[in-house]
Amino acid sequence: MFKLKKKDLLQVSDLTSEDLFHLFELAKGLKNRHKRGELSVPILKGKVLGMVFAKPSTRTRTSFEVAMLQLDGHALNLSAEGTQISRGETMADTGRTLSRYLDGIVIRTFEQKEAEELAKHSTVPVINGLTDLHHPCQALADFYTIWEKKGSFKGVKLAYFGDGNNVCHSLMQTANLLGVEMLVVTPKSCQPRKEILAKLKNGPKKINITTSPKVSLSNIDFIYTDTWVSMGQEEIKKQKKIFRPYQVNGRLLKNAPSKVMVMHCLPAHRGEEITKEVIDGPHSIVWDQAENRLHLQKALLAALL
Repeated sequence: MFKLKKKDLLQVSDLTSEDLFHLFELAKGLKNRHKRGELSVPILKGKVLGMVFAKPSTRTRTSFEVAMLQLDGHALNLSAEGTQISRGETMADTGRTLSRYLDGIVIRTFEQKEAEELAKHSTVPVINGLTDLHHPCQALADFYTIWEKKGSFKGVKLAYFGDGNNVCHSLMQTANLLGVEMLVVTPKSCQPRKEILAKLKNGPKKINITTSPKVSLSNIDFIYTDTWVSMGQEEIKKQKKIFRPYQVNGRLLKNAPSKVMVMHCLPAHRGEEITKEVIDGPHSIVWDQAENRLHLQKALLAALL
């Protein structure tokens, strides 16, 4: 069984391109077994995963729980409100304690430093299930989906429309590792963080950023978008009207190749960042993305635990 060299996954840049391809191959094998009806693969028999969630979740929580169940392990939902974290216990002490009980931890929280502090003081693997800065599990499943659709990453071009948020950061890191050309189309006030751009390995040679939504999409393979307002930022986020020109709609798709595929990490707000006709239309591979969260996370858990 392939094992990741690093103990934790806190951001995509913790991995190498070799790690990514190993994970994709492992996910492919597990997905094929799932399709053949092999719903129980005893890779993690007796292992227990704790999930510390301070933010709501549908796909992350469900896919990790099902992944552990189907790998013959068990998952515990540990909401922040239901633990001593809500009463001020530090992430360091939480990590020290949970490491005595669990084989791995998924954390979904606000500050990246909280995930890093938990990992620093845990003796078991810690997986970032989402922070305000990164969403590595989403990006890994997304690029697995791209690989599944195209067969390779050679010549693949991805255009991202919307907020330069945590999903965008993780997509950029993954694209950079895989040599995928990525165009980030976002308002001037919502650019990706400068520290993320600065830390991209080898520099963002194939990542271009523009504020103009009227860009050429003639050679784009995938168009990606995300919600305009991230969780926990509803009160401080810029007014939605600045995002209107960046909506993924039928008019935008007319400027793209006929075989372009549209992606969204969900949850979607139809009529805002994407229209109903697009997300429910023939170009959408959104539900394949959502399904692949399960298979990629099975591979990730197997490689870490």
